[in-house]
Amino acid sequence: MPEPREAAVSARPDLRRVACIGGGVIGGGWVARFLLAGIDVAVHDPHPEAERIVREVLANARTAYARLTQAPLPAPGTLTFHATIEAAVEGADWIQESVPERLDLKRGVLAAIDAACPAHALIGSSTSGLLPSDLQAGLSRPERFFVAHPYNPVYLLPLVEIVPGARTDPQTVADAVGLLAPTGMKGVPIAKEIDAFVGDRLLEALWREALWLIRDDICDVETLDDVIRYSFGLRWAQMGLFQTYRIAGGEAGMRHFLGQFGPALKWPWTKLTDVVDLDEALVEKIAAQSDAQNAGLSLRRLEQIRDENLVGILQALKGADDGRGWGAGKLLAAFEGDLWRKAQAASPDADAPVPACLSARVEPSWVDYNGHMTEHRYLQVFGDTTDVLLRRIGVDVAYVEAGASYYTVETHLRHLGEARLAEHLACRTQILSFDDKRLHLFHVLTRAGVDEPIATAEQMLLHVDRASRRAAAAPEAILSRLAGLVERQSATTMPEGAGRAISPAKRRSDRSPIHEQVSDRRH
Repeated sequence: MPEPREAAVSARPDLRRVACIGGGVIGGGWVARFLLAGIDVAVHDPHPEAERIVREVLANARTAYARLTQAPLPAPGTLTFHATIEAAVEGADWIQESVPERLDLKRGVLAAIDAACPAHALIGSSTSGLLPSDLQAGLSRPERFFVAHPYNPVYLLPLVEIVPGARTDPQTVADAVGLLAPTGMKGVPIAKEIDAFVGDRLLEALWREALWLIRDDICDVETLDDVIRYSFGLRWAQMGLFQTYRIAGGEAGMRHFLGQFGPALKWPWTKLTDVVDLDEALVEKIAAQSDAQNAGLSLRRLEQIRDENLVGILQALKGADDGRGWGAGKLLAAFEGDLWRKAQAASPDADAPVPACLSARVEPSWVDYNGHMTEHRYLQVFGDTTDVLLRRIGVDVAYVEAGASYYTVETHLRHLGEARLAEHLACRTQILSFDDKRLHLFHVLTRAGVDEPIATAEQMLLHVDRASRRAAAAPEAILSRLAGLVERQSATTMPEGAGRAISPAKRRSDRSPIHEQVSDRRH
């Protein structure tokens, strides 16, 4: 492996501009992932429909991200299309090549990229099987090249296999992993290059067995898919393979599992070493069963269903393990935490508009058998709105990690209307009162652009020391920010419906609780 060249491995704090060469399903997914992370993306693809395809993938990604997180995404980057590779890669920090899987084609494209891109730029290839050493042959700066193998849809599935070639600098791999993290992706370095890398080798084994099962009429494609999605597919999403089998070994763990089931590996079950003959009859059988399985579902609808389900799975995994997340959900939680920290740094609390407000959309999973938003989702929206306010006063991820937070101790919900599927909602907050330990809030949920309330929530929160789990006085900085928000909010009287379940600590006929607290804080 050559000595590192400083220009190729210099510190890269972030990505400002990316070039995507190839704009198909995978290339378009890369475009969406980078663009929605606030990075400018330049695209080159000679296909006459490339711009349409990329924009359709981007539309799916925008819809998915709107469901995925309430964290404030950065302003999207600028998307441009270019007639040549040279124009696309100009000024790029990262070039992602995603052209068809032909060695001669990829080598030619990579040579053009290598000759035209800046010296500091990293070059990743989306190949799913070609060896990076073969691809980097002939490049003038092979040390900055690697395979960056993602999974479809790239904008939702976070894994990227980072595979170095024989001449790739180790620092390039480290830089690639670090640069992907702010986009919400998990770069996984693969220690040695091997045909099909890791993920595709596993998929190839499963795919080969599946084709034999269909060919031999053991089952049809629908049954086979059912076996995966109703069983081990659910386990794999959270624990993968080895962690799942560790549980299967019981209290004795993996050693017991291998001792009990290891001998079965010698049984003549598998056809992994036999290649099924994909003759015309088998192709027609699989295609016909697939057509029947997906009758009435267009490609775009299948993509939308896939994305909706992936978002739900990611959110469920994010909430697992006492809020710390599991699997890809843990990565999502970390990504959201980073987004909130960046938003807080970019928009000081003193400059934030009042009142605190949250926008949301009623998703399919939020709707009950009556066709409107189910009860616990109202509480979720109100809780998310409270979080918006807390972040504005400085109770953010770092504050909570330091050992303190506000805990909700009482909530009163009123359901005044119905929120239905796909409706866009707005939830605004009024601070009714506060002191050193208590925070009294009132939320109003409406349809976006409509003043008529759908629901309200009144909440009392206590400032808590998380170590002792007892109420504790909030620091002066938090109380000062609360006072500033109270002074600036337009509402100064008790809203209709407030005080029915939670009685303010102070009430006088001629003064609102807000004015009392502001007066108390000033003196």
